Amino acid sequence: MIDRRTLLLMSMALLPAGAAAASRRRSPSPQTFDYGLARLDIYSRDGASSLPVVLFIHGGAWRAGNRTNVNVKPAFLLDNGFCFVSIDYRMLPKADVATQADDVEQAYRYVRANIARYGGDPNRIAVMGHSAGCHLAALTGLRGGLPGVAALVLNDTRAYDLEALARSGGMTRTYARAFPDPAQWRALSPAAHIEGRKHPPTFVAYSRAQGREQDSRAFAERLRATGTEVMLFDGSAYSHMSINRDFGEEGDALTAAVMIFLKATIV
Repeated sequence: MIDRRTLLLMSMALLPAGAAAASRRRSPSPQTFDYGLARLDIYSRDGASSLPVVLFIHGGAWRAGNRTNVNVKPAFLLDNGFCFVSIDYRMLPKADVATQADDVEQAYRYVRANIARYGGDPNRIAVMGHSAGCHLAALTGLRGGLPGVAALVLNDTRAYDLEALARSGGMTRTYARAFPDPAQWRALSPAAHIEGRKHPPTFVAYSRAQGREQDSRAFAERLRATGTEVMLFDGSAYSHMSINRDFGEEGDALTAAVMIFLKATIV
């Protein structure tokens, strides 16, 4: 786990002097595309070429939210030399979580096939998700549904191991509504797809929300046991919402940690 003092020193060296100004700028307008039965937004600068890409999956308990819930992420990441993509996926109750995971994989395939036209490098894509989007990023990334993905940034969920969650009493109403069939819990658990191979470098962050630290640490240790490079971020200073909302804001510790991770893995 990276300690706060080291993080701050490294971030001062790695972040461009003007990077914090992104939080004071309006996000650039995206280009919107249909990738199947849902849509995605691509943010890029004119003249960009072969830049690393962050593909973002929003949260919302698998039944709310949309691709515009990005706060200052696009402006910040574009100012730091990335392309940024934010995707929609079909929501509960019309589409179950298994279908949502398929949507994420279809969106990723579309981005990988087309991002070079907008200045991105298809071989340097990091998939980032928050909350339900964190679960979907972990599930698709670990089960092999994101071929060639360069890194995963997993931001605050308890839905890593649904069977263990149920045993510990953590199957709250939100999770029970998203995962009503125990027969599907294993297939929809990212942790069930860990063993047997090394996975892409993975950043795991947790907030102070109930159970997040314990479940995130257990998940990170299982990943490390396969030889996967894992950075675990102690986000106990954050709420479940602020750990996502504050990304890209000046002085934000999670942002600095993610940038260190991305610079070490895909930049």
